[in-house]
Amino acid sequence: MNESAHVGDFSLLLPVYAGDDASYLRLAFESSVTAQTLRPAEVVIVQDGPVNDALVAELARIESESLVPVRVVRLTENGGLTRALNAGLAECDYPVVARMDADDVSVPQRFARQWALIEEGFDLVGTGMVEFDNDPAQLGAVRVPPVGSERIRNHARSHNPFNHPTIMYRVEALDRVGRYEPFGKMEDYWLGIRMISSGARVENISEPLVKYRVGSGAFARRGGWTEARTEWKLQGAMLKLGFITRAQYLRNVVLKGAYRLMPAWAKKIVFREVVGKGLPGERKSGV
Repeated sequence: MNESAHVGDFSLLLPVYAGDDASYLRLAFESSVTAQTLRPAEVVIVQDGPVNDALVAELARIESESLVPVRVVRLTENGGLTRALNAGLAECDYPVVARMDADDVSVPQRFARQWALIEEGFDLVGTGMVEFDNDPAQLGAVRVPPVGSERIRNHARSHNPFNHPTIMYRVEALDRVGRYEPFGKMEDYWLGIRMISSGARVENISEPLVKYRVGSGAFARRGGWTEARTEWKLQGAMLKLGFITRAQYLRNVVLKGAYRLMPAWAKKIVFREVVGKGLPGERKSGV
């Protein structure tokens, strides 16, 4: 427990579903509340459909023992991440919301670092991530996001510029673009595009302030025809919005479609070498 922690005027939004592990949820919650140097003022957990007994018990423990107020929004059916996040946002009482997944780990200074930029006037602040398999002490590849508004916009024309599990944002800025919209597994990318296009002030912290759990099937889930079709649909939406040119659209359709159809081992190499290392000149540092 961090006895010297302060509390910020923001909510923590954490979705949970049947595929999550109770022990992972406990670590995610404790790292994002108990261990933070700046704690959220409240936590909104969205239970996306029925969950197993272990998760039910862990949610009850969290509600009864948390150092900050916790509200669990229980959805009767699993409706997917977009629905869960919008349902959670509707229950958040604070104008700023931080995202967290139920199987990741936050570094103790995460929220303090992000909140400082929110107080400067930014509407969305993401951070870098560092991967781990099972033990958060055994760290792997670092995913470095682009830093600075111009680099973020340029990066967004071909890749998602934000690590979604790391972001903190102003709800007012989300309201201007309609919050989350269903877009396959790319609802976060589409949200970022719309926020950038709306004129929102966005920034990233290059340091990995979230430890990201990478399961054995993580890269396999990125591929296949369903993901390729979603990718092509997203590129069409970006073109219609005027965010990319026709030439950029054609390039992305070919290259990103090919990426989605690669075998998992090849996608893993391409992602880490091309996407995860950040843009030239950006700093890559450890936790």
